Amino acid sequence: MFKLTDFDYHGKTVFLRVDLNSPVKDGRIISDARFRGVLPTVLYLLEHGAKVVIGTHQSKPYREDYITTEQHAEILGRLLGVDVEYVEDIFGKCARESIKSLKPGEALILENLRFAAEEVKYKSIEECENTFFVKKLAPLIDYVVNDAFAAAHRSQPSLVGFARLRPMAMGFLMEKEVKALSRAYESYERPKVYVLGGAKVSDSLRVAMNVLKSGRADVILTGGLVGQIFTLAKGYDLGEANIEFMDKKGLIKFVGLAEEILNEFYPQIRTPVDFAVEYKGERLEIDLLSDEKRLFDEHPILDIGSRTVEKYGEMLKKARIIVANGPMGVFEREEFAVGTVGVFRAIGESSAFSVVGGGHSIASIYQHNITGISHISTGGGAMLSFFAGEKLPVLEAFRISYEKFRKKMAGS
Repeated sequence: MFKLTDFDYHGKTVFLRVDLNSPVKDGRIISDARFRGVLPTVLYLLEHGAKVVIGTHQSKPYREDYITTEQHAEILGRLLGVDVEYVEDIFGKCARESIKSLKPGEALILENLRFAAEEVKYKSIEECENTFFVKKLAPLIDYVVNDAFAAAHRSQPSLVGFARLRPMAMGFLMEKEVKALSRAYESYERPKVYVLGGAKVSDSLRVAMNVLKSGRADVILTGGLVGQIFTLAKGYDLGEANIEFMDKKGLIKFVGLAEEILNEFYPQIRTPVDFAVEYKGERLEIDLLSDEKRLFDEHPILDIGSRTVEKYGEMLKKARIIVANGPMGVFEREEFAVGTVGVFRAIGESSAFSVVGGGHSIASIYQHNITGISHISTGGGAMLSFFAGEKLPVLEAFRISYEKFRKKMAGS
């Protein structure tokens, strides 16, 4: 695959696809973590005389954080120390004229790519190639650089549509992500421990199935809704309030698959031994084998308990490779961040090579100043797809582009 340093960018127009999809509160972006992640790539292109056309998406239609990229341009410009022009257009005349007027070392950011209907659906490379977005912009572009690892599991025009039309290189962040995840996935070091939490139950079950069947995991520790589904699959009653909640979320249907995984790999999957609920305004920890578990009928589970954190911590200390995705509970509430913070601290304190991903996970790590984690991934869904052994469309697009252009680039 082409790397960022493979090309001479001076005077060339580069379409740089990044993922600056960020948390928004009251209409304002409240985290610049993803901006900082792509700074080395943007700086490299600008310093090497490229005309940089930046594309990113922000949220999805009809959500509160579905905003324009005007703030993204301001934040990126401030961090770079240069002006980044905000263009209120995606592939129309205004956008194309702005791209043509760029000078070497200048950058602009297009409007939120998801304002274009073509960018919302997943299509094949051939279909993406045939979109108005790609057909209108391809004639203006010399190279494509993709640094949007967090969107690498999606097949959309801005992500894969230029692959056979223009040489496509990995940005520094993309390269770093692929190296770290590949090391964790392929390593023969033992023990290998996976920590699967959060609410992406279907994705997490696919990861569990893949890494256990392929012998890439020795033990899987579960928390969040993933942990609750496996707990139900083990035959424990988590009470009306929790079963009703999971049913509303459409998660109960996954109990059967969780049972199948347990039947084949039972000793390797660990579930919480205690959970925390809110009772009379305070955190109350309930052992799964105690009579107090009747409180699950009326009180939703909001975290794993301290005994579970301790047991998980002991296993994480012995690990040589750790892969973790998703929080253990509702970490946004301080009294229910005990599980998430405890597990992530244990990962940071271990001597293992560790990869932790998922937007919520990252927020918790930064919020609580957790250090010692080897690699913090910017991708939640993309990371889960990777460890589920699935082909990521963007990585496939890199390979296709490399095969198409490598001889031509070698001769230039």
